[in-house]
Amino acid sequence: MHRSASRLTRVLACAAVPVILTVAGCSSDSGKSSGGSDSGKKSGASSPAKPSTKPSAPLEKVAFAKLPDPCKALAGKTIDSLVPEAKDKNGTAAKSNDLSNRASCSWNGLDTDGVKGSQYRWLSVSLVRYDSHASLGSGNKRAEDQYTKQLELAKTAEGAHDVKVEQAGGIGDQATSVVYGVKKDVDFFNNTIVVRSENVVVTLDFNGAAYEGAGAPDQGKLLQDAITAAKETVASVASANKDEGAAPSAAPSGSASASASASASPQQ
Repeated sequence: MHRSASRLTRVLACAAVPVILTVAGCSSDSGKSSGGSDSGKKSGASSPAKPSTKPSAPLEKVAFAKLPDPCKALAGKTIDSLVPEAKDKNGTAAKSNDLSNRASCSWNGLDTDGVKGSQYRWLSVSLVRYDSHASLGSGNKRAEDQYTKQLELAKTAEGAHDVKVEQAGGIGDQATSVVYGVKKDVDFFNNTIVVRSENVVVTLDFNGAAYEGAGAPDQGKLLQDAITAAKETVASVASANKDEGAAPSAAPSGSASASASASASPQQ
């Protein structure tokens, strides 16, 4: 009997062990899934705070709200001096669907002096104006970008040789002259003055050539005449806006590059 009792005790003890382990295991798992400390930490975690939205900076007010008539940007006496015997002293305006932001005008003429030959001159004035816009930037910054583009176009003109680039002081906020030659049926001497005045970019092209034995144009004088005309054009922009109260525009304007003015190749 004693041996039987001891054996029974051992069997019951061994049988009880798995039950205890199983219960302990279930107790541990159920503690986590039934709202234990771990699950409580996860459920109580706060969501990331939303970034605060800063108010946008006010648009910069532009200096110039409109452009002058490009064909009247230069005085009649200036046209007579730079383009003697101009075909049309009133100039030829390029087409534009937005004259308040893009406009240009050109003149050309052949001054014949009998057996001494002929002198040809071609002059073009191009104006581009920019407003400030929330997604495009300030009018001045947009004009700076256009100034750079126009300058690169002038320096890489087709057929240009002996290109000389110099700062043209005393005109607007930024000004550069680009002088170069182009060989066609005769030698053409070209001068391009690119100017930024506040939110307006002025590109003035002036070239000359000699025909029928006439002496070649004085390159130094052509450049000085071009610079003088550029200064006059910038002054016309300021004069056209003298009584204007320019304000930021709500819609983008003047985003395209300068309107194509008459071709840089002289027209006869």
